[in-house]
Amino acid sequence: MGKTADLTAVQKAITDTLKQEGKTQKEISEQIGCSQSAVSRHLNGKSVGRKKCGRKRCTTRRSDRTLRKIVEKDRFQTLGDLRKQWTESGVETSRATVYRRVQEMGYRCRIPQVKPLLNQKRRQKRLTWATEKQHWTVAHWSKVLFSDESKFCMSFGNQGARVWRKTGEREMPKCLKSSVKYPQSVMVWGAMSAAGVGPLCFIKGRVNAASYQEILEHFMLPSAEKLYGDEDFIFQHDLAPAHSAKTTGKWFTDHGITVLNWPANSIDLNPIENLWDIVKRKLRDARPNTLDELKAAIEASWASITPQQCHRLIASMPRRIEAVISAKGFPTKY
Repeated sequence: MGKTADLTAVQKAITDTLKQEGKTQKEISEQIGCSQSAVSRHLNGKSVGRKKCGRKRCTTRRSDRTLRKIVEKDRFQTLGDLRKQWTESGVETSRATVYRRVQEMGYRCRIPQVKPLLNQKRRQKRLTWATEKQHWTVAHWSKVLFSDESKFCMSFGNQGARVWRKTGEREMPKCLKSSVKYPQSVMVWGAMSAAGVGPLCFIKGRVNAASYQEILEHFMLPSAEKLYGDEDFIFQHDLAPAHSAKTTGKWFTDHGITVLNWPANSIDLNPIENLWDIVKRKLRDARPNTLDELKAAIEASWASITPQQCHRLIASMPRRIEAVISAKGFPTKY
């Protein structure tokens, strides 16, 4: 016969009170709703808790700490690698045990975020730049015209629509998703500020200093006119070769435009990247089939971006700066 459960803290308090009132063990057990033997064990001081059931844990706290150090050393190791190193440290376990332990420690196997490579020199430059801009307010950032290029493809990878099919219909033509080795794509240049977005430019061929200056002349200047009118503004672009060419620098000097110094590989600091993401998410729903349809969908999505969305992104700049400082120059969540 199995061992009866021990009394709860409340039941123990009631039992002690009823015993002082002269109640018998049977009367007490009937009143608190438990067995007489449980009351007897409590009154006789033999209620020490039930022994734990199940298999004994095969690892110790010390060996678990060793596994944690192994995981922290290299986050990209497989379960097999973790088990091998743990075994080499003197702990013989199965893959299932390794998996359970890392789960208990709070680790989950996830697809890693892809961020631009930042060496120590670039991280230091990012940190210095962020420190210099730490006291810029939203009003300061509202004077900046942010720009960038982005590539849009006809194929959207594994994302997008799924297919309903039965067993054995995997190769059925109506259930297949077509792919091409070199999907058609377009390169787009755009600009945005706290007041909204400027006109898009669809780029043909590779961008060099001369073609980039044509973009600035025919698309950046109209964007600035639309968003700032006669007010002064600061232009932002990254450190692409066409952007940092001497002739491009001379173009800005000749036009009297101030260019914001920008740290390398810092897409997390440019709010226009968020606008590109918005456009690409909308394209997954549109599913264009031709290059003309792709361009039309991009233009429609870009035109649907509101000034309120742009202002919210510009208002995030002080938080982006603080995030870079907190991360000591490393990539941030933005």
